[in-house]
Amino acid sequence: MKRPRYQFGSLYMESRRNGPDVWVYRWRETNQQGSRQLRKQILGTVKELRNQADAFRAAETFRLSINRQAVEHAGPPPTLRKLIEHYRLKELPMDHHEGKRRSTKMGYISNLDNHIVPRWGDYLPSRVTTIEVEEWLKSLVLAPASRAKVRNVLSMIFRHGMRWGWLDKNPVTMVRVSSKRLRRPDVLTAEEFRSLLEALPQRERLLGTICATTGLRIGEVLGLKWEDINFTTHMADVLRSYSDGAVGPCKTEISEQPVPLDEIVLEGLQGWRQVSGYPEASDWVFASDHHFGKTPLWPDSPRTKILQPIARRVGITKRIGWHTFRRTYSSLLASTGNDVKVVQELMRHSKISTTMEVYAQAGMEQKRVAQRRAVDVLLGRKPRIATIEGAEL
Repeated sequence: MKRPRYQFGSLYMESRRNGPDVWVYRWRETNQQGSRQLRKQILGTVKELRNQADAFRAAETFRLSINRQAVEHAGPPPTLRKLIEHYRLKELPMDHHEGKRRSTKMGYISNLDNHIVPRWGDYLPSRVTTIEVEEWLKSLVLAPASRAKVRNVLSMIFRHGMRWGWLDKNPVTMVRVSSKRLRRPDVLTAEEFRSLLEALPQRERLLGTICATTGLRIGEVLGLKWEDINFTTHMADVLRSYSDGAVGPCKTEISEQPVPLDEIVLEGLQGWRQVSGYPEASDWVFASDHHFGKTPLWPDSPRTKILQPIARRVGITKRIGWHTFRRTYSSLLASTGNDVKVVQELMRHSKISTTMEVYAQAGMEQKRVAQRRAVDVLLGRKPRIATIEGAEL
């Protein structure tokens, strides 16, 4: 019996007489008579899939589906490229919601397509060595944390081959790569935050306020619906996250915990609901006008076109993004004398070690106050009243 042939298919844009252009994926399929015939599938409009990269990601499910038989009958993969194809088929199908989050899968696919396959795709798995991988990772023009992620994905490919009984070792296990940050992430001072907030439009001001007063990630804020907001108990249920154009679960199980809402946030939400255009209980709090409210707002556009330019205009030279507000919140929680367990609960960190990293980045003035208290006790010195940003301690 002839072994099925692997095919990548083709992607192109097709014009429509009535309506926007569409992205089309095309491949060949063997019919019952044994002859090959051309098949095609519309992936979405150019409004839904804004560029070729979006269209390629949408086509991934179809490509894996039409090649399922070819991959299943291929036997032990002769090259790393074939092993990766099998891994993607088994571990990364976009039409399965269990297992890894969609954003995680997209990150794996990006590392595979942009780094691993171009360098190692034609290698025999048995020819890949620890030292060669280590030297290659050092040559990548990436941040240390990004290199570590590439290393981890490559290691998963080899572990996948071992689980299927095709490989007997993983050369990436012994690869050394540092994930230490090159620079500390920026946080805003209270003065910088207030000056930025005053200059932002209503929608972006509310987005920033929610992130900076609840610690929610931007995807979790965009995943909120009006029915998740309880204006009586001053709480918000965090049930989902919006990332990479898809709604899915939150980052961790502990992330799906209710968060308290300050009065200023509730006032902002009530004002926004009156003008947002999508005030129904089942509507997204931050709905996308481009998709007529059917999807949440895409976060990149307001970040690059509104948030960052306005930050520069008010004199903030730090690197600003939506996550800056979450970091600012965690920094303030750590620097205002809160119990570490309380901070962990408010930040919804799954590990206490993550919270402790926040405390390790305490401000210099906080360090001086702590040092002074210890020295006062050590030397029997009368304690002095110290302040952090004007607050007596």
